[in-house]
Amino acid sequence: MTDIMDSPAVKAVQAAAGTGASASAGADAAQPSTHQPLRAAVVKAAELARAAEDRARDKQHAKGKKTARERLDLLFDTGSFEEIGRFQGGNIAGGNAGAAVITGFGLVYGRKVAVYAQDFSVKGGTLGTAEGEKICRLMDMAIDLKVPIVAIVDSGGARIQEGVAALTQYGRIFRKTCEASGFVPQLSLILGPCAGGAVYCPALTDLIIMTRENSNMFVTGPDVVKAATGETISMADLGGGEVHNKVSGVAHYLGEDESDAIDYARTVLAYLPSNADSQPPTYAYAATRAERDTAKRLAAIVPANERQPYDMLDVIRCITDYGEFVQVQELFGASALVGFACIEGKPVGIVANQPNVRAGILDVDSSEKVARFVRLCDAFNLPVVTLVDVPGYKPGSDQEHAGIIRRGAKVIYAYANAQVPLVTVVLRKAFGGAYIVMGSKAIGADLNFAWPSSQIAVLGAAGAVNIIHRHDLAKAKAAGLDVEALRAKYIKDYETSTVNANLSLEIGQIDAMIDPEQTREVIIESLATLATKRRVKRTTKHHGNQPL
Repeated sequence: MTDIMDSPAVKAVQAAAGTGASASAGADAAQPSTHQPLRAAVVKAAELARAAEDRARDKQHAKGKKTARERLDLLFDTGSFEEIGRFQGGNIAGGNAGAAVITGFGLVYGRKVAVYAQDFSVKGGTLGTAEGEKICRLMDMAIDLKVPIVAIVDSGGARIQEGVAALTQYGRIFRKTCEASGFVPQLSLILGPCAGGAVYCPALTDLIIMTRENSNMFVTGPDVVKAATGETISMADLGGGEVHNKVSGVAHYLGEDESDAIDYARTVLAYLPSNADSQPPTYAYAATRAERDTAKRLAAIVPANERQPYDMLDVIRCITDYGEFVQVQELFGASALVGFACIEGKPVGIVANQPNVRAGILDVDSSEKVARFVRLCDAFNLPVVTLVDVPGYKPGSDQEHAGIIRRGAKVIYAYANAQVPLVTVVLRKAFGGAYIVMGSKAIGADLNFAWPSSQIAVLGAAGAVNIIHRHDLAKAKAAGLDVEALRAKYIKDYETSTVNANLSLEIGQIDAMIDPEQTREVIIESLATLATKRRVKRTTKHHGNQPL
């Protein structure tokens, strides 16, 4: 940091003051003749800053939390943070070190990132006019500089003493966040309370990261809930990290602690470009013999029996560089997997069904999870690789009443509007509408492949036979024949003639049948072919009306 508060001259003055020497004498002794002497106000400001951090450390550590500046040390590459507006909103002569938020820029893996970190040790981290001005100024600069924005949230909400003026600042931040949305990546780290209207600041960003302890988000707190409804509930049960990662789907990662949460933020930023006008970073990758051995494992992972579960993560690890896969929303909508990986050093987004969880079926939660991740990848130029093994949509009145039509349509909207490279591989089964929405060629995918064992049809064999041959089966039953044997024969015939990828190959919906061992190689070649794909504006419309 280039801030004079951390300069050797200021430290020398403070050291001299600590030994009883006068401030002016210390300044004169510390400064070469070519430097201006330090004014008393500068020394006073440095002392206030140091005292403020000492107080923050005492308050935060007692709660098992880090200070705002300690969090910034974890987020940024060592020594790269440059603070702006350090004393804005303060009164140095009156002993006030500044506002309850820290703003500035630093490097994450060598790339510039903007940050605002709320400081709970100052007025409970509440947001007033000074804090709003600092945050909006930072966001304006981030948009101009085209760099990602990270928000570290730890706040008591709007500063009541400032009334509507504080609420006005939230409105300004909401608008800035919407302006930046899809243009620069925006991440929110919830490392303390976040309540009331303040929750919509992170809700508008790309990813929300919480921790098991201390993280809380809710529109109305436990006291208000009890007064309004009579329900008694704890902060953790109402809006803790586990609730929003497992139940509501509001959050995208649950950190074990603050260090883990911040490390996840750094990791995600490593896969994303700085802005929508840039391509993602690339990394060195050298193929090894182990890669070929790993590819051979694919043939043994997926069972031939369509009803037998397996872990799609094993497939993903055989396809990605070094087997690395950074999941997003791991604990929510678990019948689908989404996340970041690299293939030959190039970041991609991966979307896959998870047969280990409810057979990989699409429901309201997994649909929204897939849709939003595809939109994120499309906004920031990450190709999407889709691995399909889906039996269909989850049936039942609970799904219909929860809006599977409206919420499932979000997947269609995401894929149909995506203009990044889209590569899809059908591993085992792809039935009905779920086949169409999971990155089919009809919905807009560029290149589609299937394994030899794949089954692609309107319905699974058993369901189709029960509909197509229901009269034949009824007649057989009335005649006293073996209905189950006849049903088994019809199923076998249907599987042979219909439930395979041949029809899709013949009408061009599948580009090639590939051996499982070829999967990574085919994806690499496909991404290379599509590397020059560019966005095309086909109409003059302002924007579509996405199902919400």
